Amino acid sequence: MKLSGRDANRYFAKPEGNRAGLLIFGADAMRVALKRQEVIAALIGPEGEAEMRLTRIAAADLRKDPALLLDAVKAQGFFPGPRVAFVEDATDGLADVIATALADWQQGDAQLIVTAGGLTAKSKLRAAFEKHPNAYAAGIYDNPPTRDEIESDLARAGLRDFDGHAMTDLTALAQDLDPGDFRQTLEKLALYKLGDATPVTSDDIAACAPASSEAGIDDMLNIVAEGRTQEIGPVMSRLDAQGVAPVTLCIMGTRHFRTLFTAASDPGGAAQGIARMRPPIFGPRRDRMLRQAQDWGAPKLETALTILTDTDLSLRSAGQTAPQMAVVERALIRLAMLGRR
Repeated sequence: MKLSGRDANRYFAKPEGNRAGLLIFGADAMRVALKRQEVIAALIGPEGEAEMRLTRIAAADLRKDPALLLDAVKAQGFFPGPRVAFVEDATDGLADVIATALADWQQGDAQLIVTAGGLTAKSKLRAAFEKHPNAYAAGIYDNPPTRDEIESDLARAGLRDFDGHAMTDLTALAQDLDPGDFRQTLEKLALYKLGDATPVTSDDIAACAPASSEAGIDDMLNIVAEGRTQEIGPVMSRLDAQGVAPVTLCIMGTRHFRTLFTAASDPGGAAQGIARMRPPIFGPRRDRMLRQAQDWGAPKLETALTILTDTDLSLRSAGQTAPQMAVVERALIRLAMLGRR
């Protein structure tokens, strides 16, 4: 039988112990692995692997010795409790072996969990599970997680109470990060809030979200956008010492001011424009950029983008003789003074 959408997610969280097997397939190996981990943990519990109630079989080993799977399904464990025979990275070449194990399955045998990559609708492996009256097949596709999936992940991490924009920020983050990074972020957030009964805030999420590798450049751009002209020189010297290329600084500046311009030009206002940004902007950084967009306004931001574009062209020009970092610094000072008008 085929599982899809919400039914599949519910089954992963609470699988049926009397089923012969489950096939989880999809092109994104990380998404498939996370669902497989979830369903196996739900079937055998946290001590299942330690109690040897989980048998792992690599696809390559099964090709060499097809009897491995049926032996694992029929074997009796030393510890009581449900058992799982897990086959990883199966292909259509193993469809007959797996179909035989499904056909011979009886109540009390280990449940067969199989993972595979992307499978077509005509796949023999898919057919073995979809046509079996007591087995399921579920496809995992490269789509943003649904609200149900996010809430399920949050519940497992022990996070249930959110304040203000926190849930909106977390939903946006789930759509921006790959599943593994999002799961790690939730685990980090759960540890961050351990022993703290207050609701999760946007600041908490910002503290736990993957950090930007461009923090130093971000500091410079905030200085410029806030018109703190006297701070530009010292920070420029530090960035130069760190090896930041002038062109990189110009590109990042263009990206920052384009974000501000997009927010300031939004028909619903700058706040709505910031909320639409992808990748999402969190907590204090969001509030800061919102203030910058409102202070500058769309006309001045358009002028700022023109200055940055001209600077970028100048840096790439073969006839440029002035030191490139000096050219960028002059442009940033012009921007800072423009923002103060």
